[in-house]
Amino acid sequence: MKRGNTWSYVIRVTDPETGTSKPKWVGGFPDEDAAKEARDEARVKARRGEYIDRNTITVGEYLDQWIESHAVEIRPRTLASYRTMIRLYIKPHIGGLRLQGVRPARITKLYRDLLTGGGEDGKALGISTVTRTHAILRKAFGDAVLVDELIPSNPVERAKRPKAALNEPGSVWTTAQLSTFLAAVRRHRLFAFYHLAAYTGARRGELLNLRWSSINLEANQITISGSTGVVDGERIEGATKSGRSRVVSIDDETVTVLQEHSKAQAADKLLVGEKWRGAKDGYVFATAWGDPIHPDSVGWLMTKTIRAYNTPKEGPRPAEPLPHARVHDLRHIHATTLLLAGVPVHVVAARLGHADPAITLRVYAHVIRSAEVLAADVFARVMNQAA
Repeated sequence: MKRGNTWSYVIRVTDPETGTSKPKWVGGFPDEDAAKEARDEARVKARRGEYIDRNTITVGEYLDQWIESHAVEIRPRTLASYRTMIRLYIKPHIGGLRLQGVRPARITKLYRDLLTGGGEDGKALGISTVTRTHAILRKAFGDAVLVDELIPSNPVERAKRPKAALNEPGSVWTTAQLSTFLAAVRRHRLFAFYHLAAYTGARRGELLNLRWSSINLEANQITISGSTGVVDGERIEGATKSGRSRVVSIDDETVTVLQEHSKAQAADKLLVGEKWRGAKDGYVFATAWGDPIHPDSVGWLMTKTIRAYNTPKEGPRPAEPLPHARVHDLRHIHATTLLLAGVPVHVVAARLGHADPAITLRVYAHVIRSAEVLAADVFARVMNQAA
């Protein structure tokens, strides 16, 4: 039926709660053919129980509502990251599209556009950034289906998502390179931070939030119950990424490192005296005045140490320079080393703080495949010894 300058259609839709059939008018189509095509599609969905009322909300408008509805449950640092990525990488490309009009092909095109020129001044974005964009869209559109019932299915699930090249085990650093770095940073007051990061697989924010009361040197274990991050230049504290605390075992060498670190911090406190700004249950890793360490500082120091090792002021350069690495790479080295040594996935997942071992399986699938190849040789060797 034509109404003014546009066309409308009507279909009957069964209310799932009452079981009664009611007419639904939908308008705004430019011509009769468009209205008939939409009507026929709506009839099929109505028979399947998948009919969704027509809605003009745009992707940008929905994302604004969606992010605000999750503001309480998402960690502040993660929330700030989501908002930035929505503002920079999603809204400029598909923010003006109707939510109900987005198709998988359009999402796939978004990923291609971001990879080729979605960054500042048209620069290509890294695969990790596009992958995080995909994760945000998948969650938001998923909620549009299951929670808000605005769309019948999630187009992001059917889009061709970007895939990163798999990092082979040890491609960042080998264990020998890790030992070289730890030796290079040994005399710095934050040596214990890097040692603990490598020997526990804990995240940067988790270690910077660690208090001495959470360390039990007699039982060889630490309890990780919170995390620290930076949002808009302000240091904030909150729960761990999984929202749960965990107990991580430590070896005797790490106990010794922490004991030495505790003595060094006590000397700092004695030197500063009344000007010491740390609390009674102070941070394990603090400045010489007792203040908490800024999260960016440990990354900067790591880069500085690597550069100093590769280009020493005196003496020859090392035969094998250390590749650049991040603090987070220490976590990956820890996990990779354990998995290749045959430690069960669920044990590694517990140390890393993964809510589900399936996460560990997905992140370190390439390492597990390598271990599976070795398993065949191990079994054969045992059988040969038994013969």
